[in-house]
Amino acid sequence: MSDMIAKAVEELDTKAKASGMSETVKFNIEGEGAVVIDGTGARASDEEADLTVTANAETFQGMLDGSINSTSAFMMGKITIDGDMGLAMKLGSILG
Repeated sequence: MSDMIAKAVEELDTKAKASGMSETVKFNIEGEGAVVIDGTGARASDEEADLTVTANAETFQGMLDGSINSTSAFMMGKITIDGDMGLAMKLGSILG
């Protein structure tokens, strides 16, 4: 597991648990690996998910630290979304 994935799991775990969501979201970070979040927390995994967000490492880090808005990143083509678009719309509040 890369350092970026380990750090992402740590940063997203509390947010994921607090979200109360029943769906799963997978962040596929190009060249690094994948992180899955749901209401039970965050984990390094490449399992199937209701929503998959693919981004490069720089964009993903910006989404984590709040310097990049996930909706803006999608509109600018910096991330791709596959799956539940309704869940994608809620993603900003989960990450925030």
